[in-house]
Amino acid sequence: MHKVQTKVLKLMDKINLAELSLREIAELIGEKDQPQRIKHHILQLEKKGLVVLNRKGKPIKRIIDREIKSSNIVSLPILGSANCGPATIFAEQNIESYLKVSDKLLKTKKREGVFVLKAEGDSLNEADVDGKGTSISDGDYVVIDSNCKNPRNGEFVLSVIDGLANLKEYREEKKNNKIERIILSSKSTEEISPIYIHENDDYLINGKVIQVIKKPKIDN
Repeated sequence: MHKVQTKVLKLMDKINLAELSLREIAELIGEKDQPQRIKHHILQLEKKGLVVLNRKGKPIKRIIDREIKSSNIVSLPILGSANCGPATIFAEQNIESYLKVSDKLLKTKKREGVFVLKAEGDSLNEADVDGKGTSISDGDYVVIDSNCKNPRNGEFVLSVIDGLANLKEYREEKKNNKIERIILSSKSTEEISPIYIHENDDYLINGKVIQVIKKPKIDN
């Protein structure tokens, strides 16, 4: 752990940081005139699941070490949303919040390059992402591995088309061992036309879907 983060945690054991400005926190831990550095490290502590930030006027809460060890919670950054149908949502790489998941539920041990998007639309509501019938419905959280940029036919990918984020099944057609076109297909109860990509289009693959965390079902 970075020394600044250690200092922040020790300070939190003594006082409520919600009552202090970033500049005041910096001065108290010997990092004078470094308020943005303090902000960065507090966000890192949140990502690690060691603190709960003050976003609704409540005090910043320190999560004690034994709680973290017993729960084994993983914090994955949520980078916005992606449409499962037409590409209509801008692919902005801004961390909106973090999805906290037990590592027993997470199907990957990877952390670097793994992030979450919220699915919009039902154009993949008949997809089989993991070979066990897991589909992607509106409101589900989709775990993306951005290290996977060379998908196989039938895998589900996050594409960026003209700067817009899109979730689809990936297929490619080759001629003389060269990709002639890429087909991004829906798997839906609705009749939705596929998207055809030419090699010269403004298009890139930003990662592969490795898991779907279904939105909670709430009984009325």
